[in-house]
Amino acid sequence: MKAVIQRVSRASVSVDGKTIGAIERGVLILICAMQGDNAQKADQLAAKISKLRIFKDDAGKMNLSLKDIGGAALVVSQFTLAGDTSRGNRPGFSSAAAPAEGERLYEHFKSALIALDVPVQSGQFGADMAVELINDGPVTILYDL
Repeated sequence: MKAVIQRVSRASVSVDGKTIGAIERGVLILICAMQGDNAQKADQLAAKISKLRIFKDDAGKMNLSLKDIGGAALVVSQFTLAGDTSRGNRPGFSSAAAPAEGERLYEHFKSALIALDVPVQSGQFGADMAVELINDGPVTILYDL
């Protein structure tokens, strides 16, 4: 699985001009299931993100996790993370999981975060979405499991 994690002061996602998910302090997670990914990888990624120490402590050091601060996650599917730009000028997306499998793993990932006591809001799988965020820092982390 591939994910981009952004530490945010707030973030929201809209479909057709209607906000369908919004959080205050926490992380925006753009996620893509790749061919060969499975529920175990989704669980592993959820556990890593819930413990990722990217929030400042009282000394100003990135030493606190999402769970430590009581933050939330806004999870947005983004198959374009699978984009292969090694040839030509148009990215190829053949390494992304098939849509049905991608959606299954996306839903599993969200459930895994919830099981770890992380409040979750989300986008709509496969929809044309508008994402707004205030990246705090900015802090952006890439995962490729």
